[in-house]
Amino acid sequence: MIMSIIHRITGLALYAGTLLLAWWLIATASGPAAYACLQSFTASWIGRLIEIGFTWSLLHHAFSGLRYLVWDTGHGFGVEARERLTQAALIAGVVATAALWIGFYLIGAGR
Repeated sequence: MIMSIIHRITGLALYAGTLLLAWWLIATASGPAAYACLQSFTASWIGRLIEIGFTWSLLHHAFSGLRYLVWDTGHGFGVEARERLTQAALIAGVVATAALWIGFYLIGAGR
């Protein structure tokens, strides 16, 4: 039940996160000053926290969606299978987020 609620919350977070995407697109199109303002925000600790949270929300929502896809095939409804799928979605979201951001920092894109 909790995972269903988290899936919906992450969906709402992704919807709200499109405002960040719009800000990025508008700042990019508006010129260097607007883009510098965006970069100063995203380089701050709160901006970075929002970016990492958005990344986790996206990946968790995707892995949770895969869990629903498995259920749509008629599999994974047993108690043990349900618990394994739930744990796999939670762990995969966290691990994938960490791997992605570590990768960003290793290649220098996460400055």
